[in-house]
Amino acid sequence: MMSGVHDMGGLPAGPVDRSEHENSFFEKRVDAMARLLSDQKRRLIRVDELRRGIESLPEYKHLTYYERWLRSVEILLREKGVLKAEEVAARVEEIQNREC
Repeated sequence: MMSGVHDMGGLPAGPVDRSEHENSFFEKRVDAMARLLSDQKRRLIRVDELRRGIESLPEYKHLTYYERWLRSVEILLREKGVLKAEEVAARVEEIQNREC
C-alpha cells in the first residue's frame, strides 16, 4: 500500500507544536469561505472532497494548513465549473499588481 504525502505516521518529524495562536485574517477568511461553500444553503463543497483535494496536493509539504484548504477549495470549484483557471489567474495577478 502506497502512502500519500500527507501520511507521515511513523516517520521522524520532530516534536509537534501544540501551542495556540490567534488566527490571522487570511486564516479566518479561508475558514469562513470553506464554511460558506459547504453550508446547507450552498452545498458546493463537502468535507470529504476538501480532504481529498488537500491530500492530493503535490506541494502539500510546502503549504501551511490554511494554504492547503485554499488550494483545495480552488481545485474543487474548478472541477465543478464554478471557477475557471483563467479567472483565478487573472484575479491573482490583479491582487499582486495592487499590492506592489
